[in-house]
Amino acid sequence: MHPKKILLAFAGSRGDAQPGVLLGRELLGRGHDVTVAVSPNLVEFAARHGVPAVPFGLDSDELLRAQRDDQRFRQLNPVQRLRAVLDLQRRGFGESARDLLAVARGHDIVVTGMACEEVAVEVARHHDIPVAAVHFFPIRPNRSVPVVSAGLGRHIPGPLNRLGWRALTAARARALAPEVAALPWATTAAGRVGVPGVQGYTAIQAYDPELFPGLANDLPGAVFTGFPVPVDDGVPAIARGAAAPRDGSERASGLDAELAEWLIAGPAPVYAGFGSMPVADPVAVEAMVREAGRRLGLRVLLVGPMFRGRIGAELAVVDQVDHRAVLPLCAVAVHHGGAGTTAAALRAGVPSVICSVQADQPYWGRQVESLGLGATAPFAGLTANRLERLLIRATEPGVRMRAAAYGARFRDDGVRRAADVVESLAPDTAARDAAELSAATIGGVR
Repeated sequence: MHPKKILLAFAGSRGDAQPGVLLGRELLGRGHDVTVAVSPNLVEFAARHGVPAVPFGLDSDELLRAQRDDQRFRQLNPVQRLRAVLDLQRRGFGESARDLLAVARGHDIVVTGMACEEVAVEVARHHDIPVAAVHFFPIRPNRSVPVVSAGLGRHIPGPLNRLGWRALTAARARALAPEVAALPWATTAAGRVGVPGVQGYTAIQAYDPELFPGLANDLPGAVFTGFPVPVDDGVPAIARGAAAPRDGSERASGLDAELAEWLIAGPAPVYAGFGSMPVADPVAVEAMVREAGRRLGLRVLLVGPMFRGRIGAELAVVDQVDHRAVLPLCAVAVHHGGAGTTAAALRAGVPSVICSVQADQPYWGRQVESLGLGATAPFAGLTANRLERLLIRATEPGVRMRAAAYGARFRDDGVRRAADVVESLAPDTAARDAAELSAATIGGVR
C-alpha cells in the first residue's frame, strides 16, 4: 500500500489517548506518515511511546477538575447529570476545532476517539477527507445494551433501549449544534456524526461484542476490532494473563525490582487504582482500601500519583504500573471502569470491582457484573464496608473461574485489526494521481 498521511485525534485523559498512541505506532510501523494529536498535557506521554505528537484543545486534567467541582455529576437526577456531561463536552470545542483544522491540512484521513468525535468530523468535512471514529463502548442505537446503567436497566425492553440511545444521540447533537454552527468554516449546524450527509464516516467498535450478548445482531455490518491493547516490547507470558507462577521463576519486564519482589513474596494482592479520575481525599481512599483488605486478609497494591508511595508488608503504594505485568499477579482489580483498565483486567483473567465515576464506566460495571466477571458500585459513597462486600462477591470461586476463562480467550490483536480498517478507508492517492496524469497526457496537456 502507498504510504498515507494519517492524523489521529484523541482528546481526553490518558485512557482516551492511549488507543490513539497504540494505533499510531502500528501505522508508523506499516510505513505511514502519522501524527497523533492529544490534549496538551499528554504530548510528552505520546512522544515517550515513539509517535510524533502535537497538542490540541484543552488540558484534560483541567476538564477532570471541572467535572470534580460540578455538583450536578453527583446528583441522583439523571437529567441534571446529562446536562452536566453535555456542558463539559462543549468546553473547548472551538479551540479544539481550530487547532485540529490547522494540523489536518494535507492528511489523507482523520481517526478520532469518542471525546472529540464531532470536532474531528467537522474538520474532516472541511478538508473533504474520510474520518474513522474509534468507539470504546457501544453508543450506536441498539436493543441489547440497557440505556440506563443502574440496576433497573436490565428490565427495559429492547425497543425502548434503542429509542433511549437515539434520544441521547439527539441530545448530544442539539447540545453541540451551536458550537458547530459557530465554527468559521461551518456551512451547517450538522448533527451527530453518522447521520445522512456526513460522507466517508466509519465507526470502529473497539471492544469485544461477546461482552454485550445480541449486540452484533443489533448492528449488522458494524466493524468490531476488539480492545486496542498493547502487545509488543517483549512482555513475557506471565504478563499476558496466563497463570502466574508465584516463585519468581519468571518475572515480567518493566516491573520495579522492589515491587516485583513484593508481588511474589506473599498471597496475590488486591489491585486498586482509579486511573486519571480525580480523588478528592487520597488519605481517606487509602484508609478505606486498606481496611477492606485487612478484614479479608488480603494484601493491597494501591496505584496512583495522588497516594503517598511506599512498600510495606501488607501495602504497596506506587505511582503507576504496567497492567500486563501486574494484574495477572493479583487476586482482583478494583478500578474506575474505564474501557482500557476494564480490558486489562479481562485480559489478565482476574475479576473486577468497578467503582464507577462517569461516562461509560457505570455501563462497564453493570456489564461485568451481569456476566459474572466481577461486581460494581458507584465510587461516590463507597465505604470500607461496601468495598468489603464487593470484594467478597468478586472473589467467589465461580466469578474467578469465569474471569480466568475469559482471559484465556481474550484477543489481543485489536490494534492490528483497527489499523487494517484505517488503511482500507484511506483514499488511494497513488492510483488517483496516476489516473489524473494519464488523462492529462491523453488530452495532450503534457
